[in-house]
Amino acid sequence: MSDPIQNINNIAPMAEDNTNSEKLDPVQEEYIEGKALLEKNELGLAAVALHNALLGFEEHNNKEGVANASNQLGHVCLQKEDYDKALVHYQRAEEIVSEMDDPMSILALSKQLILVYIGTEQYKQAIARCLDLLDLYQANNNPKGTVEIMEQMAEIFVKSEDKSSAADAYRTIASIHKNFKHEKIAAEFLEKAKKLEEGA
Repeated sequence: MSDPIQNINNIAPMAEDNTNSEKLDPVQEEYIEGKALLEKNELGLAAVALHNALLGFEEHNNKEGVANASNQLGHVCLQKEDYDKALVHYQRAEEIVSEMDDPMSILALSKQLILVYIGTEQYKQAIARCLDLLDLYQANNNPKGTVEIMEQMAEIFVKSEDKSSAADAYRTIASIHKNFKHEKIAAEFLEKAKKLEEGA
């Protein structure tokens, strides 16, 4: 047992020596390969590897693995602009992480689901998700998160041609910046609100 086990990230995809690969979980290896391919934007190969990993995780009844693979497949579909499939994968992952009571993963998935809803022009669902995140950020006294989600809401309102709601969102952002003495940034958001209302 004196030989240290090689780091999984250092193993070449096509290892000649099969003795090392026996020490690895092939499903986990497939998942890691899929993630790496996704990072390289090789979406077709990433989808195949992640789908195989998903099937393997299902076979071993590894819920965490299923959630992770579903999440990554959601990313692949989102990049391909296949929003319907992305929605299915993200919702499956969300169901599992909700059961596992994993708030950080729920938060991350909510952000991805907002992008899916924007892509499918389901603006009401996107705003509903944003409002859930807004409540969370405000409950945790997170002004940075609050401002980021309000900016996203303003953009969604503009896309859905609800300029007055977008202007309200920009004014709220301005008031948050004003509270932190960010006068210049506050003025920029007030100007955005004004331009929207003038163009309305």
